[in-house]
Amino acid sequence: MAAPTVDQDLCIGCGVCAELCPAVFELRDDKSWVIGPDQCHTCDCEEAVVSCPVSAIEIR
Repeated sequence: MAAPTVDQDLCIGCGVCAELCPAVFELRDDKSWVIGPDQCHTCDCEEAVVSCPVSAIEIR
């Protein structure tokens, strides 16, 4: 099963992903972290990927 990942070097901590998928992403220390990689069924992780302004999120 594919799971989202966040490139910490690219992430600017804008929070869009956490707003779109709070069960999957969380902001900590001004960066996004994946907290529920198996929870994409509860939201639209693809939308989080395309909404990231710096393309820091991938689904692998």
